[in-house]
Amino acid sequence: MLKHLLIASLALTASVGALADAKVENPDSTGFKFTDVKTVKCTPVKDQNKSGTCWCYSTNTFFENEILRKTGKQIHLSEGFVVYHCYLDKAVKYIRMDGRINFAEGGAAADVPYVWSLYGMVPNEVYTGMTYGDTKFDTGELTSALTGYANVINQRKRKKLNGSWIEGLKGILDAYMGKLPETFTYQGKQYTPQSYAQSLPINMNDYVAICSFTHHPFYKPFILEVADNWLWSEYQNVPMNEMLEIANNAIDKGYSIAWGADVSEPGFKWRKGYAILPVEKKMEDLAGSDMARWARLSDKDRETEKWDIKGPVEEIEVTQELRQEWFDNKETTDDHGMVIMGRAVDQKGNRYFKVQNSWDTNQLYDGYFYCSEAFFLGKTMNIMVHKDAIPAHIAKKMGLK
Repeated sequence: MLKHLLIASLALTASVGALADAKVENPDSTGFKFTDVKTVKCTPVKDQNKSGTCWCYSTNTFFENEILRKTGKQIHLSEGFVVYHCYLDKAVKYIRMDGRINFAEGGAAADVPYVWSLYGMVPNEVYTGMTYGDTKFDTGELTSALTGYANVINQRKRKKLNGSWIEGLKGILDAYMGKLPETFTYQGKQYTPQSYAQSLPINMNDYVAICSFTHHPFYKPFILEVADNWLWSEYQNVPMNEMLEIANNAIDKGYSIAWGADVSEPGFKWRKGYAILPVEKKMEDLAGSDMARWARLSDKDRETEKWDIKGPVEEIEVTQELRQEWFDNKETTDDHGMVIMGRAVDQKGNRYFKVQNSWDTNQLYDGYFYCSEAFFLGKTMNIMVHKDAIPAHIAKKMGLK
């Protein structure tokens, strides 16, 4: 997903794979000292490995957290079940639209409620979506195979389409992911995917997708215009300060948040465990009295040094206008899905959200990082929360009360 939705999705997953053996940072080397103020109980960090399915990992985790909040029980929901159905339905829509919409691994938080409501859900122990001994997702070849197949069907070499092409697509999915279970036994009870979903304490009508953009009216839903929103799902639109208020209120009340954001910024330091929007250093400040050394640096080394951050720094003051400008000019893109599950402060009292990622645990904070409020304001694409996490005065404006 970075900067171009399809290329960026592949770039992100490739970078995650490359980071797997990287050295974990020493906390003392970053210059940041974070103190958790409030955290929400959550299920363990997952590893999406070499796949562009962060949207599924993050949103499944979000609903796992909701089940944990309501029942105290930890459940691992099947990412594979959701991904299989989305691949299939996305391909059908791709053919209906003559190949003029996105067909890729990417998706959105709304995809999980869609699958849940239409097809149900299964535990990960029942269906992993992996075959031939795989224990981690690697969907690059599968996506290429599905895309190639869909593009051939889209050429319409037959006079008319019939159901055989869908069966062929299912054959590819079955070979790579395994056949979907029609019934299964879990913890001594027999279920279908639909009955299992109904057994869980989740009502999809209780969840609201929210964003903040000025090219549509506030307090009215609209279809967010990003390629991975293949469902054309609607988002409630609020001013950015109210979006921030919703997020803080959610954590304070014990709700986690499904979070979609741009993580291609130079201030996003996954290995070092933070995401900030620093004011860009001026060249003369960087060069200082060591101009000769600065002049000898390569462009790449100068860029690296420019963003060499050693602790809290001044951040950009994000306005609604600036946020919109970044979205309009593609500086803010639909990159990555994560889960916000806490609030924190650094040693200077600056406020952050604590974020659960799906890039495994071999990182400074064991798979978590801290996102500044400035970064949240500037780089959030959307959030999803339980409706009870929304302050009453905002919910009323949104027509939810």
